[in-house]
Amino acid sequence: MIVDLSTFILFLSVFVSSANAKATLSISPKNLNRSGDSVVIKWSHVDSPSDLDWLGIYSPPDSPHDHFIGYKFLNASPTWQSGSGAISLPLTNLRSNYTFRIFRWTQSEINPKHKDHDQNPLPGTKHLLAESEQVGFGSGGAGRPEQIHLAFEDKVNRMQVTFVAGDGEERFVRYGEGKDALANSAAARGIRYEREHMCNAPANSTIGWRDPGWIFHTVMKNLNGGVRYYYQVGSDSKGWSEIHSFIARDVYSEETIAFMFGDMGCATPYNTFIRTQDESISTVKWILRDIEALGDKPALVSHIGDISYARGYSWVWDEFFAQIEPIASRVPYHVCIGNHEYDFPTQPWKPDWGTYGNDGGGECGVPYSLKFNMPGNSSEPTGTKAPPTRHLYYSYDMGSVHFLYISTETNFLKGGSQYEFVKRDLESVNREKTPFVVVQGHRPMYTTSNEVRDAMIRQKMVEHLEPLFVENNVTLALWGHVHRYERFCPISNNACGKQWRGSPVHLVIGMGGQDWQPIWQPRPNHPGLPIFPQPEQSMYRTGEFGYTRLVANKEKLTVSFVGNHDGEVHDTVEMLASGEVISGSKEDSVKTVPVSATLVGKPESNVLWYVKGAGLMVMGVLLGFVIGFFTRGKKGSASDNRWIPVKNEET
Repeated sequence: MIVDLSTFILFLSVFVSSANAKATLSISPKNLNRSGDSVVIKWSHVDSPSDLDWLGIYSPPDSPHDHFIGYKFLNASPTWQSGSGAISLPLTNLRSNYTFRIFRWTQSEINPKHKDHDQNPLPGTKHLLAESEQVGFGSGGAGRPEQIHLAFEDKVNRMQVTFVAGDGEERFVRYGEGKDALANSAAARGIRYEREHMCNAPANSTIGWRDPGWIFHTVMKNLNGGVRYYYQVGSDSKGWSEIHSFIARDVYSEETIAFMFGDMGCATPYNTFIRTQDESISTVKWILRDIEALGDKPALVSHIGDISYARGYSWVWDEFFAQIEPIASRVPYHVCIGNHEYDFPTQPWKPDWGTYGNDGGGECGVPYSLKFNMPGNSSEPTGTKAPPTRHLYYSYDMGSVHFLYISTETNFLKGGSQYEFVKRDLESVNREKTPFVVVQGHRPMYTTSNEVRDAMIRQKMVEHLEPLFVENNVTLALWGHVHRYERFCPISNNACGKQWRGSPVHLVIGMGGQDWQPIWQPRPNHPGLPIFPQPEQSMYRTGEFGYTRLVANKEKLTVSFVGNHDGEVHDTVEMLASGEVISGSKEDSVKTVPVSATLVGKPESNVLWYVKGAGLMVMGVLLGFVIGFFTRGKKGSASDNRWIPVKNEET
C-alpha cells in the first residue's frame, strides 16, 4: 500500500504530540463569593497515572511547593485512571488567592522521616506536572468580614461581637430590633498578631505561618433582655456581612439553656500536616438543629478547651471559625483554654509534676487570646515576645446558673491569682438568684480513662481546687481533654456523696470531635488484657461523640448527653435545687420527645409536657421491664442516693 508522504508526516506529528501532551489543570469559577463556596478543579493528559499522583492546595499562590495548606490524591476522582478527572473543593477565605498544583510522587521517593501527625508520609514535590490559575473571593473578598462570633460581656445588657477582615481599615457593627431598623452603630477596634509573636515551630515557621488578617471587636450596648436583635458587621467602603440575629440575655429570666462540649476541632476538605476532626461536622449540625428549635429562647455554647487543634498551622483557625459561624453568630460562643491552645516549652508556670509540653504547636495562647473576647480581664504574661495570655478565668450569670471558667494550663494552686479569683467568685455567688453553680475547665479532676500522665495534675486539683468546690456547694463540674463522655456520682475526695451539696457532680465532655481515644483503666493486676471494669464512682461512660445539653430553672438543672450518630439523648442527670441528684440513662430518657419539648419552656407548655411525660412513663415502665431481662445495669448504689440503674456503653 502506497501512503502519501504528507499524510504520514501529519499522522506522525499528531501521534508524537499526543504522546508528549503536557498535563493541564483548570478551575471554575475563578471568583467565589464567600467561605464555603466550591471550586471545581479539572485535569487532563496526566500520563501513566499513579495512585500517588496528588493535588496540592496553596494560599498564597506564590507559596513554595512544600508549603501547601493541604492536598488530595487524584484517585479521589472516579476517572483518575484515564489521566483526567475533577474534584470539587469548598474553600475558606484566607484573605489571599488560591492556586493548585499537580505532582507526581513515586514509591521510591517516600521519605519515612517526613510525616504528618498521624505518622503518614507527606507527599513529595519533586515532579510538578501542572499548575492552575488563581481563584479568589471576588473584588472585595479580602476586606469582607467573616468568622463572626458572639460572647457575653460583663454587663448583662451588652453583647460582644468579633470578626476577621483582610485589612485594618475601620469597621462597624450596626444593630437594631428589626432587619430594616439597624439604627444603632458602634465602631470596631482592629488588632493583629505577627509571626514573631509565636514562640515555637510550626507556628513561627514558614510552613505553619499564614497572615491571620485583622481581628475586629466591638460591643452592642443597651440591649433589652429577651429581645431578638439583628446585626451586621463591616463598612460601606469594604462591604457588609449578611444580617445575623441573636436573643439578648435577660436578667429577669430564670431559664438557662446551654450546649457544652470540649475538644471539638474542625474538619477540612483536604489532608494537611495535622489530623483534623470530621466528627465536628455532626456536633455543629446537631447543635444548630437545637438552636433553631428554640425559637426566641436565649442560649449559649461552651467549648472547654482544645478548640481548633490548629497546633501552629494558622489556616486551621480560619477553617474552625468558618465552621462554627452558623452557631456562633446566633448565640454566645464561650471558651476556656486547653493544652492545644497554650502549652509551650518555656511557659512561665511549668511545675516538675506537670505534663505541660509543646501541645500548642508554638502558638503560646496568642490566637486564642486575640481571636476570642470573653468577659473579665484575666491575663498572664507569656515570658516571650508574645502578648499576655487572656481569658484564663472568668464568670457570668445566665438565668438560674452561675458559670465559672478556669484554666488548668496555668497556675491554679492555693496562693496564686487564679485560686484567689475562684475563691472570691464562688463565695460571692447569690444563690437566691442563681441556685446552681457550674465550673468548667479543660483537664479533668476525675476520669476513669487510662490517662496516667495527668495523674499528678488531677491530684493537685483535688488538693487545691476541690475544697473550694465542696465548701461553696458547686453543683456541676465539666471537663474536657479526655475524648469521651463520662458522668460521675456526686463526688468528693473520690467518694460518692448523697447529694450535690458538698459533692459536685463531675462530667467529662471531651467528646466534641477529636478522635484520639484513650482506653479505660484496665484491671491493676492484668494491665495488658482488654478488660476495663467500671468503678462505682463512674455512673455512665461511652466512646460516642456528641455534646451535652444543659437546661435549668430555679428548681432543677438537667444535663443530657446527645450522641452524634443519631442526634438523640443517651444519658441524663437531674440536679434539684434541694441537692438531690437523679440519675438516668438511655433507657430512661424520653427519646421520642422533640428537642424543643425537652428544653425548659413557659408554664403553659410545661403542662402539655407533663401530660406527654405521664403517658411515656407508663410505656417506659413496661419497656424497662422487658429490657431489664436483656441488659445488665450498673449495680445500684444506696437507695437514698436514688441512682437509677444505667446501661454501660463501652464503644
